[in-house]
Amino acid sequence: MNVTNTFTVDEAKKKLEHYCAYQERCHQEVRQKLKSMHMIPEATDIIIVHLMDHNFLNEERYAKSFVRGKFRIKKWGRRRLLLELKKKDISKYNVNQAFREIEEADYIEVFNDLAEKKAQTLKETDKYKKKKKLIDYLLYRGWENHLVYDKANELIK
Repeated sequence: MNVTNTFTVDEAKKKLEHYCAYQERCHQEVRQKLKSMHMIPEATDIIIVHLMDHNFLNEERYAKSFVRGKFRIKKWGRRRLLLELKKKDISKYNVNQAFREIEEADYIEVFNDLAEKKAQTLKETDKYKKKKKLIDYLLYRGWENHLVYDKANELIK
């Protein structure tokens, strides 16, 4: 016998208010949470509008927070950030607003530091394999091709 909890709209509102207050959420995460709570689509829409009206849910704020955090902590480049935000159905406008959070000088500085640290830790003796490992690492992190290839050629000769 499988028993699932059911929630009234008010109970779900309270639960989702707490969920959104704990950390920034995007609409997709909130919809997924409501789906897991077995809420009907009409109730889901009512709750999302309530959360937006009371400033618990804001996609622009979410996108800015996401970009700042992933850039500073995980050292992701713009390509990876864009890909991850697209997966979460964040609008192009909000993505562009979020990218304004990153100063160009900081962006280049973080990229250079990351590339230099990684190049120093690579134990490969063959310079071509070493260069490939560095390039693969930086591309996976979402840094732009022209930056990656220029830096790899500069660091590994």
